[in-house]
Amino acid sequence: DFGNENVELVQSIANLEIAKAVILGNHDCWNTQQFSGKRKDRVQLQLECLGEEHVGYCRLDFPSLKLTVVGGRPFSHGGATMFRKRLLSARYGVHDMEGSAKRIYNSAIRTPDGHSVIFLAHNGPTGLGSKVNDICGKDWDFGGGDHGDPDLAKAISELKETTQIAIPLVVFGHMHKELAYGKGARKMIVVGEDNTVYLNGAIVPRVKRPIREQETSTSMKESQSVCSPETNGTVRAFTLVEILDGKLQKIIETWIFVMGDETRLEEQHILFQTVT
Repeated sequence: DFGNENVELVQSIANLEIAKAVILGNHDCWNTQQFSGKRKDRVQLQLECLGEEHVGYCRLDFPSLKLTVVGGRPFSHGGATMFRKRLLSARYGVHDMEGSAKRIYNSAIRTPDGHSVIFLAHNGPTGLGSKVNDICGKDWDFGGGDHGDPDLAKAISELKETTQIAIPLVVFGHMHKELAYGKGARKMIVVGEDNTVYLNGAIVPRVKRPIREQETSTSMKESQSVCSPETNGTVRAFTLVEILDGKLQKIIETWIFVMGDETRLEEQHILFQTVT
């Protein structure tokens, strides 16, 4: 999610002259519920900004890295129902979960020979647990529940059954690391039986103001989590993945201090590391 159809922010991301792949989430179509043939809505404007770098229902090849990024269903909000169904139908010809899974699968099977595949989705697949703190678990329900995307799970499963395409990583967000009602933190990494790694990058908020030692009152501490840069700098979260020769080596949650042109590493946590 970039914001509630925040076209300006998406344009700033599109303007970055780096290799990138993007998928829009449920907040990126927060107000637009159906396709308009008479005017360009803010969903369409976001998609035009990103062009081929928006990988929803398609793939983006990086030949020099022998890597392909395949997108899941755009605008997902998780679970068994399809969010913004009329949008998906009009823009992508997808009407149900079965058709969505087929669309994802068909994008992936065209991966060039020798490439590894990273799946990029807004929400993760079903089948990764149903406890409150599982990677796609319902933290707002006392009994938990699996809130993953069934179409993404089906597409990945069929690819593994019918092809030899290597899928070292499936990365997504949506399900916040900090659980609802102060229940603690979510599992952000799952390693499948076939060694595919599932990574949730939804650290929210991603941008914070540093908490000074002298600021001890609860109200002052709570005021630190803001998303606009201040004169005393911000601390920003990044989830970094190291891949070598198509094999996942390390995943690190990293916090970087930023003030003007100054940057420095504040802290980092290794989430996954290959045993050698």
